[in-house]
Amino acid sequence: MSKTISPTFTFVKDGVFYFSRRIPKELRRHYTSPRIAYSLRTRSAKVADARARKAADQLDEYWFHLRSKEAQFPGKHMLRLSPSADGGTSLSQPVSVSSFVMLSEALTLYLDQKGQGRPATFQRAAERACAYVIDACGDKHLDVYTKADANAFRDTLIARGLAGSSLTRVFGTVRAVTNFAASEQGLTLNNPFAGIYYDRDAGVSDRNAVPIDALRLIQRRCREVDDELRWLIVLVSDTGLRLAEAAGLSRDDFVTQSDGSVVVRVQQHPWRRLKTKGSGRDVPLEGAALWAAQRILAAPTSSKLAFPRYNKTDTTNANAASAALNKWMKEYVPEGCTMHSFRHAMRDRLRAVECPADIVDQIGGWQTEGVGHGYGSGYPMDVLRKWMKAVAWTDMVYGS
Repeated sequence: MSKTISPTFTFVKDGVFYFSRRIPKELRRHYTSPRIAYSLRTRSAKVADARARKAADQLDEYWFHLRSKEAQFPGKHMLRLSPSADGGTSLSQPVSVSSFVMLSEALTLYLDQKGQGRPATFQRAAERACAYVIDACGDKHLDVYTKADANAFRDTLIARGLAGSSLTRVFGTVRAVTNFAASEQGLTLNNPFAGIYYDRDAGVSDRNAVPIDALRLIQRRCREVDDELRWLIVLVSDTGLRLAEAAGLSRDDFVTQSDGSVVVRVQQHPWRRLKTKGSGRDVPLEGAALWAAQRILAAPTSSKLAFPRYNKTDTTNANAASAALNKWMKEYVPEGCTMHSFRHAMRDRLRAVECPADIVDQIGGWQTEGVGHGYGSGYPMDVLRKWMKAVAWTDMVYGS
């Protein structure tokens, strides 16, 4: 079988085509890397070829302008002294060239500077958002984009079927990339991607909380089946942990306190990062969650991980967990409820026992607004446990 030849200026990684072009030596001082490389977001050689050629042509044009700014332009010695505003004379000036980088270069700068130590999703989100802009409006100098371009970009996203919440994330990423690049260059940018109107609620489905009767039924069924998947469901259902947080737990993250009580420690691991800095926390285990922790720790295994089936690679596979668990839960919950709905339910359950909002935030790892909440180290464990006990008692899941 003959080997498939990639289109010019591309290479293939995991079946996806990437654009790659080396920067000319005389222009490298303008860049933070000797090569421009980014995903073309396609598995089609034909589409990749078209996008790569377009990107190469744009780079050739921009590099011509860079070289022109530094070269002695033709006929400089023949320029006429023209009248100036004050009645004197001045040398005629050549047409000015944009001082801003192109969007593709801004993306490279943004990822090089702000992408260090960030998860792969951070890079993919930035690449995806900028690829959307380039597909809709072309790769231009940042100050060349207009409000009409931004509106066309919005219309393209809507045509792709993106919900209002997705549009908000994409526009936020594009603004972050363009504003950061302008700031790094010491230039002021009137960002056309700011203040664009669209319906932020369009296509956004309500995130329903799991009703208490459905939650009790699921927990009973999980105790009957009594396996690794059901332990994970129960642990999430009675703690409000994010699914990725729970799926990436180590067995050592279940910590027995001096009084014999147990907490689950949500902390960053090499195989699973935290969503936000404030997501690290200790959550008291009561009710069904305590039962799940006991079953996890009693399971005969040589793995240090609580859920090894979702940690077979270097990264916790929360997507696989979500697909499997949502499928199993489907017959027990109303339409629209998923594993994430347990997190909404936990907030409602804590509200029902009149738990203060900042304690709810600490238990769930939500950000609490206000400067003052950033001071100190939060509520002591016995206070958190009091409210988790109140929730477990209210729901009367298993009894003592």
